[in-house]
Parts: sequence; C-alpha cells; structure tokens
Amino acid sequence: MAVNRLIQRLEGDDRVKLLRAGRGTEGNPYFRVMESATSPVVQVEGEDRIMLGSNNYLGLADHPAILKGAQAALDRFGGAVTGSRLLNGTMDLHLELESEIAQWHGTEDAMVFTTGYQTNLGTISALVGPGDTVVVDSAAHASIRDGCALSGATTRKFRHNDVADLESILAEASESSEAVLVIVDGLYSMEGDLAPLAQISAVCNGFGAALMVDEAHSLGLFGAQRTGAAELFGTDSDTDVRMASLSKSPSSTGGFIAGSGDLLDSLRVNAKAFLFTTSGVPAAVGGSLAAVRLIRSEEGAQRARRALDNAAVLRSGLLENGLDVSALSPLPDGNTTVTPIVAVHVGDDVQAMDLWRKIFAKGVFTSAALYPAVPRDGAMLRLCVMATHTDAQLRRAVEVISETLNEDAA
Repeated sequence: MAVNRLIQRLEGDDRVKLLRAGRGTEGNPYFRVMESATSPVVQVEGEDRIMLGSNNYLGLADHPAILKGAQAALDRFGGAVTGSRLLNGTMDLHLELESEIAQWHGTEDAMVFTTGYQTNLGTISALVGPGDTVVVDSAAHASIRDGCALSGATTRKFRHNDVADLESILAEASESSEAVLVIVDGLYSMEGDLAPLAQISAVCNGFGAALMVDEAHSLGLFGAQRTGAAELFGTDSDTDVRMASLSKSPSSTGGFIAGSGDLLDSLRVNAKAFLFTTSGVPAAVGGSLAAVRLIRSEEGAQRARRALDNAAVLRSGLLENGLDVSALSPLPDGNTTVTPIVAVHVGDDVQAMDLWRKIFAKGVFTSAALYPAVPRDGAMLRLCVMATHTDAQLRRAVEVISETLNEDAA
C-alpha cells in the first residue's frame, strides 16, 4: 500500500504536538471550559473566576433585553433556517437589523453576514482581485489577511500605525495598480491601541485609495453614536467600507458591512462567503437586533462610559504597581484615551504561560497572547474589561496580577 503523505504529515505537525502536550494541564491557557454565562464572574471548570478574557465589553451577554430578543426569534423561527441568505435564509429579522445598522451608521445600506470572520473574508475577496493592491496594517486581524490572500490582489503591509510607511507604499502602489484598498482595524485587539484614522484617511484621499475600517472591537464604545473609531476621529463619512462584528460589544454572533448602495449590492452578488454559507441562527439575529437598539440608547451610552472608566481603573492600578502596560491612544485634539483592552507585556512565551497559570489558579481569567498572534518576544497577558465589572472585582484583579508578576520578577 502506498504511503498517505498527507495523513503522515499531520502526525508530525509541531503545533498539534504542542496542543496535545498541553491538553488537560493546568498550565494550558487555551480551550478552558466555561460553565456559566459570560459575566464579570464566570464559572470555569468548577471555580468562579473574575473574567478579564472576554470581548463582552458592554456586559450585554446576559442582559435581559438581549435574552428576550434571542428567545423571541427562537420561538418564532426555530433553531435554524437551514439555508443561505440567497435562497431561504433571509428572515424579516435580517432586514430589520440591516435597516437599523444603516440608520445607526448614516449609510445608504448595510448587510449582515453569519460571522465576523466571513464578513472580512467575503468582502475583501469580492472587492479586489488580480491587478489591484491591498495595503494592510501589519497588526491586522487574521480574517483580513486571509481575505487578502483569497482575493488574488497584491498585498502590501505597512508598519503598525506608521502613517509615513503607509504613504510610501501608496506612492508606489497608486502608480502600478488598477485599484488600491487600505484596510486597518479601528481598535487593535492585542495591544488595545486605536488606529490614527484622521491621518490614514487623509493619506488615502491624497492617493485615491479606498479605505476599509474593521470596527470589530471599537463598535459600541467610541464616537457620539458609538459606531466606532472612524466616528471618534471624524472620518466616518470618508470611510468607504465600514465593517464590524456583532460578537464583541453586541454580544451575539455575526458581522456586517455598512456603506453605499452600490457597495452592498455588489457584495450581495459577489461575496462568496455570504452567498454560499448558511444564514446565522435566528437567536443570534434576534439578539443582535436587540443589542444594536440598546447600544443606541442612553443605557448604551452609559455602558460605554462605564467600560472605559473601568479600563482606566484597571490600567492605572497595574501601572502604579510597576507593570509594563499598553500605552494610551492619542486623539486628534491632543488628548489620549484608554480602550477596554489592556495589554500587560511579558515578552517570553513560556513565562507568559506560567504567569497565566498562576493568575488563573488565584481566580482571575486572562488571555495569554503568544507568537504568532503577537511578534516573537512580544508575549503578553491581554485583559478586557466589561462595563459591569465592579470596583471590588477590578481591585482584586489588579492585586492578583500585580502580585503574581512582581513575585515572578523578584
């Protein structure tokens, strides 16, 4: 019998070996089992732990209004629609949600995908192709990079948040490409820093490049209407493609694109990740609609303020205890702002995993970010606050994390 090289290769995969070596051990920060709803304190494998590893920034995952919206959709449409949006998978709930999002963002139209990852994959690969150039921030999310690869367009990376480097690349690309698309995150999920969108937008306009902003982590938090970083920097009207996830602040599942009618109609017929996947389950769409409406309300504004206030408490507490934490993000008016993501820099992957284990054992759940999610020697503990964390919970988390890192450094 001939050797099956593909299966044989799987047996020698170093990453699989690492997964198996860490599976079931207390020191493994991945695939831990949650046993209660995502809230400031979550039961993880039999123990209550302060949750600082969730993107539930506004604390809506267990909010009564979101549960009611999800339950109503479940009761009406059942567990699934079992079809693509193109065929039998479009519910009137989708149309309500898309109309709500377009009104919220002040755009002509909006379109909802089943997941945030598919939103980027389908949108980028539908908009650009061979002969075009996509210029992306080096810290862009994996879904953006994969969308670029799928498109067949030439992909160029610029140094993270380095506008001069972006300008240099655009000067070359604009001369040789049929079309140029620049893609950045509004808020980067590892370091927790905002993109300098005022400068980026100006450079794009100068070279005739289209701009796409992924607001997955900034939606619900920034801007007067809480549509994200582009609104905060006053560049929302100059952003050609506005993307966001429904799985962070809205605490559901899905993603969307908001923009012109031409853009959205083009995606409806060209985005394969939209056309050839099953529609999101009704409960997710109903929960998303309820979440968007809540975010647009005064309660949403209060929760956004509370999330950033909590981030300031966490960050300042860690900084006062001598920890190396992420910098504040500069704003166009000269001020700075916290974001709900606070990175604690460690450096070494093994050390970061060990610190994660010790902090986990003391009742605080964090996220360990290791290579290749971050650069080599850039390992960190990634902390995310919720609007619903109490001062006592944050003080306890600061105490545990600071004590553990300072003991390790001694």
